Amino acid sequence: MELNELKYTTGSIKNSKRVGRGTSSGHGKTSGRGQKGQKARSGGGVRVGFEGGQNPLVFRIAKRGFNNYEFQTKYAVINIDDLEKFDNGVEVTPELLKEMGIVKNLQDGLKVLGNGKLTKKLTVKAHKFSKTAKEKIESAGGKAEVI
Repeated sequence: MELNELKYTTGSIKNSKRVGRGTSSGHGKTSGRGQKGQKARSGGGVRVGFEGGQNPLVFRIAKRGFNNYEFQTKYAVINIDDLEKFDNGVEVTPELLKEMGIVKNLQDGLKVLGNGKLTKKLTVKAHKFSKTAKEKIESAGGKAEVI
């Protein structure tokens, strides 16, 4: 069998319903929309969840739980392997990272995570460190200072 010999199975392709084409089609005049009203108009109908002006179910159900989304502290995150770009003995600060383009937006602070390897002795200043990041920095002979 070749690609040009492929055929659709019978019944898998239906002709589209061509509405508004005279009375013989069975879908003429109002095209299956009934008489007048909002749903008969073009672009008519109501939004999802609309209950005819009654207070919708979504609004009636009690809100539960606590959500801190608006007030949470968001940290700019870097990994240990991002610090490998610096020379030995350099003091790495959030401002230096932003200047070099490693961090684009500092947000509420900088957090250093422990993914990767560090071979250089650096003094890293950040707002937070993960446990593994702190261990790796100190095992390389550097310091992890919390700002």
